[in-house]
Amino acid sequence: MILVLDFGGQYNQLIARRVRENHVYCEVHTLTDGEVAADKNVKSGLGTAINFSAIKNLKPEGIILTGGPQSVYNTSSSLPPAELFNLGVPVLGICYGAQAMVHVLGGQVKKSDVDEYGKTNLEIIHDSKIFRDVEKKSVVWMSHADRIFELPKDFSVTAQTENCPVAAAENPAKNLYAVQFHPEVLHTVEGKKIFSNFVDICGCKRDWNMDTFVADTVAELKNKIGNGKVLCALSGGVDSSVAAVLLSKAVGKNLTCVFVDHGLLRKNESAEVEAAFKNYDLNFVRIDAAERFLQKLQGVTDPERKRKIIGEEFIRVFEDVAKKIGAVDFLVQGTIYPDVIESGLGKSAVIKSHHNVGGLPDFVDFKEIIEPLRLLFKDEVRQAGRELGLPENIVSRQPFPGPGLGIRIIGEVTADKIKIVQDADAIYREEIFKAGIAPKLSQYFAALTNMRSVGVMGDGRTYDYAVVLRAVLTSDFMTAEAAQIDWAILNLVANRIVNEVKGVNRVLYDCTSKPPATIELE
Repeated sequence: MILVLDFGGQYNQLIARRVRENHVYCEVHTLTDGEVAADKNVKSGLGTAINFSAIKNLKPEGIILTGGPQSVYNTSSSLPPAELFNLGVPVLGICYGAQAMVHVLGGQVKKSDVDEYGKTNLEIIHDSKIFRDVEKKSVVWMSHADRIFELPKDFSVTAQTENCPVAAAENPAKNLYAVQFHPEVLHTVEGKKIFSNFVDICGCKRDWNMDTFVADTVAELKNKIGNGKVLCALSGGVDSSVAAVLLSKAVGKNLTCVFVDHGLLRKNESAEVEAAFKNYDLNFVRIDAAERFLQKLQGVTDPERKRKIIGEEFIRVFEDVAKKIGAVDFLVQGTIYPDVIESGLGKSAVIKSHHNVGGLPDFVDFKEIIEPLRLLFKDEVRQAGRELGLPENIVSRQPFPGPGLGIRIIGEVTADKIKIVQDADAIYREEIFKAGIAPKLSQYFAALTNMRSVGVMGDGRTYDYAVVLRAVLTSDFMTAEAAQIDWAILNLVANRIVNEVKGVNRVLYDCTSKPPATIELE
């Protein structure tokens, strides 16, 4: 196991992802000076506070210190204890983590004369195990205002950039490595090699796979739940489907899967979900709550409020169902790691609240909420689904947010707007499928803006809405590039939407990457 200590950087989830790509288990925890049970198994979820004593008891093969928005010379900043670097295990410091390592060990960090943000050319100037088989000159991703001015004793510089003389440094005798850039993001061309090299330096066996995860998780769920009654939030998407089958294997008939039709699903999706799961032994229950959700969202325009309203209403619906079923001890959700990160994990900033994480109300009438996929990225969830024997049409299904079309409609959600976006999205998906490019796209959908503009239809003036088309390419849904769809396809889609969807006279294409945008519009 490799331990990642979170100092608040937005890319920290990618660090865990890069380690796992090497088939090595990885946990992310926040560092604390407070008391935690030293003998407690902290493998209870991401972001758990962990102190130095607990770190020693975990006995990781390696430690990674993440980036973050802090400055080491601020008294309020979090810093690793000096003893961390004497555990005898390799340590990799990234960006702020590199500066923290240098600062704690007696070096000096100061404000840079020139800030570095974005793509930068890196030059390796000294051989290093961390740079084995890495090109001597390559592009890396920088994001820092401070830099290392003076190295601790026994450290030496291994790489530089035009504005950063110490872009990487090391103490090879202690296997301590510091890099000022971010090897975890795809913009750092040789980043995956750097993580692979660190895994080798740690001496890890590369034997963590989805079959291991599935077997371990089923065993843990059996032990945790026992004869307890379980209610599972089943949307029909990849995440909730895999979570449902995991629980089915663990508790069998003690599981009831509830599909809440909140009226914010894609066109005909409610019937499709029910048909897909009717042959599974999941105690499937469908609840039509469309009018209930629409009333709650009336007059609401703020995206965070919409997410939280939908999140709370989901819980209230489940509580109502649970009362009809009888005593229910646990609520299961298909929360995955990107949901947790974007809702604010540990020291990381909240990007947007996910309905099943940041959107949960303060009071929940269940003994506990179980999120068995909380440690996994989307592609890992798909692998787990295949291990569980789920059909490919479910495993490969496009991601769909829990709040549904509620966050694909900018501004207030109304019945008319829902119909507009459902019809436009159905046309878009149909033409993408007919063009044969659907397998090449990670996610694609239509959304409805709050903008109305003048148009001309049938020799008359119109003042209608603009629909936005979105399509992205990504491996982990934490970063993404806009897909370059052939103009002929986009032109066909735009013409069909304008002619077939009442209330729309303009179609736009979103060509923004993530970051700076998110994949969804709200």
